Amino acid sequence: MGATGRRRFLGLAAGAAASLTACGPGRPGTGSAVAPAPGTGGAATPSPAPSATAAENAKPGNADWAITNAGPAAAIEGWADRTSVLPGEQVGLHVSTTAPGFTVTAYRMGWYGGARARQVWKSERVPGSRQQPFTVEQPTRTVITVWPRTTAVDTTGWPAGCYLLRLDAEGGAGQRYVPLTVRSRSTAGTVVVVNAVATWQAYNEWGGYNLYNGPTGGLPTRSLQVSFDRPYQYDDGAGLFLVYEAPLVALAERLGVPLSYATCIDVAADPELLHGAKAVLSLGHDEYWSPEQRAHITAARDAGTHLAILGANCCFRRVRYEPSPTGPDRTVVCWKGSWKDDPGYRAGHPATTDFRSPPGADPESSLLGVIYDGYPVDAPYVVTDPGHWLFAGTGAKAGDSFPHLVGVEYDRVNPSYPTPHGIEVLSHSPVVCDGRHSFADTALYTAGSGALVFATGTMRWVESLEATGPAGGSAIHGIDGRAGAFTRRVTENLLRRFAQ
Repeated sequence: MGATGRRRFLGLAAGAAASLTACGPGRPGTGSAVAPAPGTGGAATPSPAPSATAAENAKPGNADWAITNAGPAAAIEGWADRTSVLPGEQVGLHVSTTAPGFTVTAYRMGWYGGARARQVWKSERVPGSRQQPFTVEQPTRTVITVWPRTTAVDTTGWPAGCYLLRLDAEGGAGQRYVPLTVRSRSTAGTVVVVNAVATWQAYNEWGGYNLYNGPTGGLPTRSLQVSFDRPYQYDDGAGLFLVYEAPLVALAERLGVPLSYATCIDVAADPELLHGAKAVLSLGHDEYWSPEQRAHITAARDAGTHLAILGANCCFRRVRYEPSPTGPDRTVVCWKGSWKDDPGYRAGHPATTDFRSPPGADPESSLLGVIYDGYPVDAPYVVTDPGHWLFAGTGAKAGDSFPHLVGVEYDRVNPSYPTPHGIEVLSHSPVVCDGRHSFADTALYTAGSGALVFATGTMRWVESLEATGPAGGSAIHGIDGRAGAFTRRVTENLLRRFAQ
């Protein structure tokens, strides 16, 4: 990610929420009776019971979850004082509004027959007030709010999952989301969805600063650490969730795959969290990892847990978590090229710079198989191994291409870096990145434990799951419905294999 001022593209697609097209026949998660086994007298084996995911998504959804009136920037905005909670725990909301009151509605995101969300709770009216302005803490240039807790939300009875808490200002003044993960008590036997909240916060420019930009629009005045104690900047307040994660959540829940939920911070904090998990999913943009997160996911792979990188530029920046006034692990520290000046590094912590860079260089390819290669690109995705089981049912042939599917960042298999033995390249897409010719690769390898590790090689994979329109007519970077049908089927093949 190198260049100054890049990434403003991230806000362009925020709010994408088109319904996913069904990827195959039949209702999700219900299965069908199988043929009788010899000698059973012709009695069919009954279908397995629906997973908890399928049972949850059989409940009626609420299609009115989307924000329809964001209102002025300060009309209402807020943040949660925990990135995740277990079901039954409380989370505090810190809200600033120009309205005299507001309500909070909790939506669990999923499939729900295409509604994409289910309302699980709504508050009574909460008195509102305008909170005091933020400050910028020197020398790290960290945006700080000291907003008191406005209200507490009790999650008793809420199923695990990804939630958007919608704030509705009184009198129709405006709406915003506050994202929250209700994490699973156990991941055993499930496919784990990991919300990349550290990356959401790294790009959050609320207050004029993030880990890329400051008032001058570039690295010299950027933050060196960022706090979760502030709202998300983008118009809807949902961070990067709706762009890079919600489409995959909807598809996986539609399939009825047994799922569990956590954040990257949860994975880093608990070495036992992934024990017994079938697979771990890293979604569209999952750039910022702590050494603990990487170690725990590597250990899970070595114990037989599959891993899918459904994006690009994953596990690129090494970060450290520090407390904020509201709790532990509420500050993301990443000094990047200034790592020598980081007091934490001087105190013995690993340098918060790129994983591939010294000191302590550990390129991400040793885990992922692929390595980040550049930005920006916009290129066709080219299939090279159509007979692979991942491409079953897509109808793809060797050399078939899908315009605009590779972008805006990409990964490749590069033997110049540590690369797992026996890695398979399933697509090999020519790209030109800032005048340099290269390739974006979709790749798969099998670890010694038998775990599969899959990487798409393109950041647009999860976004493309929404694509249904004609060529060139899609708001999703011009990706058409043909490409959307392709990525949906490949992802379905992957998730079903992982869930076996």
